Amino acid sequence: MSWQLKILRVFLRRVARRSLARQPDSVAARKWFERGAWLNARGRPYTSFTSDSLGRVPALWTALPTPGAAVILYLHGGGYVMGNPRTHAALAANLKRKTGLEVCLPDYRLAPEHPFPAAFDDALTAWRALVAKGHAPEQIILGGDSAGGGLALALLGHLCATGQPRPKALFAFSPFTDFAFEGPSITRNARSEILLPISRLENLRDRVLQGADPRDPRISPLYGTFIGAPPVLIQVARTEILHSDSTRMVQHLRAQGVDVTLQESGNLPHVWQYFHGWLPEARASLSDAANFIRAQAGPPPSAES
Repeated sequence: MSWQLKILRVFLRRVARRSLARQPDSVAARKWFERGAWLNARGRPYTSFTSDSLGRVPALWTALPTPGAAVILYLHGGGYVMGNPRTHAALAANLKRKTGLEVCLPDYRLAPEHPFPAAFDDALTAWRALVAKGHAPEQIILGGDSAGGGLALALLGHLCATGQPRPKALFAFSPFTDFAFEGPSITRNARSEILLPISRLENLRDRVLQGADPRDPRISPLYGTFIGAPPVLIQVARTEILHSDSTRMVQHLRAQGVDVTLQESGNLPHVWQYFHGWLPEARASLSDAANFIRAQAGPPPSAES
């Protein structure tokens, strides 16, 4: 464990987790997340990004891609109630540096103003718009963290279940895959969880679902169909309350013949990759993810192609 991680663990557990648990509503939580993202990134990297529109869904690109190049469609985390392309711009920029691929961040709608299935509908709209812009499905790598990782998996499951073209691959950091909260790690890791306030899970579900079925595969991909899915990479920490969201998702995918790589780490916070500017462990995990992405995407197109 690095000395940076030792310090960050204390800060997240004693300050960030308690502060997040005290946020009275989604508007306050969004402002809290924005402030934290600014501190984490040491600035506003999104100011150099390029705005775009994917159908009705606004988006930010690290830069507009070269025609014919592979790209990453990345769905940000935040429990479906907070987060946006700006909060995840630093992570997207790091993925671009490590993979050489441009990253697109859709600004999907958030609950409770836009409850389920708004986020899924926007993710599907963004996917279709990206394909309509000339990016073949086999040129697109899907990715996401936490709720965004679950959303990426939900989108993949929908494409598989409806017989549509699939992306080249998918990667997810600590994905949220089961809104029924049936994973044993939610109680088993209640004491070891570093960042997520366990006491707010039921409230989060109420805000997002507003009475919808928590096992709907558009919000809980653990219950989805993935026959014919491309390779998947999932990274998760063993101490997270969402650890079994990942391990059960891996089992579910493998049972349907999907090539899945699970990378489990030790005593790390939820989506530790987000803290790549501070943690050597985060940079190492992002390098592993980048290796997976580049292996799936293949070499960039030549100048003659």
